[in-house]
Amino acid sequence: MDYKEYIRVISDFPQPGISFKDITTLMKNGELYRKAINDMKELVSDLKIDLIAGPEARGFVVGAPLAYALGVGFIPIRKSGKLPGETIEEAYGLEYGKDTLAMHKDAIEPGQNVLIADDLLATGGTIATSVNLVRQL
Repeated sequence: MDYKEYIRVISDFPQPGISFKDITTLMKNGELYRKAINDMKELVSDLKIDLIAGPEARGFVVGAPLAYALGVGFIPIRKSGKLPGETIEEAYGLEYGKDTLAMHKDAIEPGQNVLIADDLLATGGTIATSVNLVRQL
């Protein structure tokens, strides 16, 4: 299924020159959202996955239901200052600024296989930072 037709594109958001992909138009349709998660599950079902990590915030709406569907744990990757307890952090550049992501220091045990789930890849900054955080643990 081509999910692109269910994703609204908003030009010049959050700033001029950005073409924002709004997945809320897909998620509001329960049947379609379930199908998208189940299709993602099928794509990764042959991999050995112990945990799924998802960067804030749209990685949560993809990663958490995918973790549930696979029967594995979910690790939130949040913006700096949002997680209680000890964290590791890394700064990165966005297509429209800079930010810092954090993970709990005890989120991953050595040897665990982690899939990072997010809704899109723009400049690659968020995913690269997420990969670096996972690798540190």
